[in-house]
Amino acid sequence: MKKSSVYTKTGDKGTTGLIGGTRVPKNDIRLEAYGTIDELNSWMGVLRSYIEEKEITDMVISIQNQLFNIGSYLATDDNASDFRANIKFDEAGITRLEKMMDKMEEKLPPLTGFILPGGHQATGFCHVARTVCRRAERKVTELSEQYEINDWIIRYINRLSDFLFVLSRHLSNYFNVNEIRWNSKL
Repeated sequence: MKKSSVYTKTGDKGTTGLIGGTRVPKNDIRLEAYGTIDELNSWMGVLRSYIEEKEITDMVISIQNQLFNIGSYLATDDNASDFRANIKFDEAGITRLEKMMDKMEEKLPPLTGFILPGGHQATGFCHVARTVCRRAERKVTELSEQYEINDWIIRYINRLSDFLFVLSRHLSNYFNVNEIRWNSKL
């Protein structure tokens, strides 16, 4: 069995290969979209290292797997449409996010204003992941103006950013950290 090499040298001239073989510039909107999904997945991994609740950790791992599926879908050109068709997306993923948000919100005080990111490392990383998620949503939406993108992906990413906001509030509560409200007068 041949050993896989991390370096291929095929990108040394500023292009990269999509799944399916098409070569595109490294600043192509497709790469911006799936690269931001990859960045989000990395931040989810950082965030996961601070979470102590098994149910939430399991949820984050599920999200990371789904993000990898989304990245694979976005990295696939039309020449590999059979590969793309086999990547599984279903409403259950969105429903799981919504149910977990509902469960976490049951134990939280009402939201009475904007919250400043921070308070605990875990909540800070939630907010970083949330903002990267919003950027991913913008990039995928931009990509959808040029290529056909499964609309489930945009809905999932949108719901994920909501989930990350609720998770930040949940973690503030879990770690007994006060949420700092935005004060427009400062």
